[in-house]
Amino acid sequence: MAAPLAPEAPRPDPVGPDPTALDVAAVVSRSLRDIPDFPVPGVLFKDITPLLADPRAFGIVVADLAGRHAGAIDLVAGIEARGFVLGAALAHAMGVGFIPVRKAGKLPGRTASISYDLEYGSATIEVHAEDIADGARVLLVDDVLATGGTALAAWDLLTSVGADVVAFETIIELSALGGRARLGDRRTVALLTV
Repeated sequence: MAAPLAPEAPRPDPVGPDPTALDVAAVVSRSLRDIPDFPVPGVLFKDITPLLADPRAFGIVVADLAGRHAGAIDLVAGIEARGFVLGAALAHAMGVGFIPVRKAGKLPGRTASISYDLEYGSATIEVHAEDIADGARVLLVDDVLATGGTALAAWDLLTSVGADVVAFETIIELSALGGRARLGDRRTVALLTV
């Protein structure tokens, strides 16, 4: 017979004591974990997994995004990989479909793709074009906006298959990396800018 596990120390409530007075940016900020020197030395990684693990905090994020786009979209597209988690939950909450924007070679069957430059090389992303009706209003989401290369490529890919991309929403914007400027006049919303 295994010994019972010791109870964990209580975690601070990222939502705070009064969920009726919500500041979504504060909820996100309190729900992040900083990981120094990841993925390489000198980088301070903003980890959203504590936010995803907290049903109240994650629910607040999803509700905030859903409220901003209620009745205005037909599909949510999420960028691999954490954009899938946010996007699928948001699509479900809004009663609309979900489109995964995947790395090349990860989707079966026929795909539409776009290649784009990274800081040190290039990458390709894909979607199933047949899942997106011509003129469908699409909300594009991801967890972080950094340099903006992937978000811009995803926006352009969705547009190329006939989507009307209405906005890009992200949980965190790393402002020092210039992603918002790279997206130009495309509607971009970040719940928290650091």
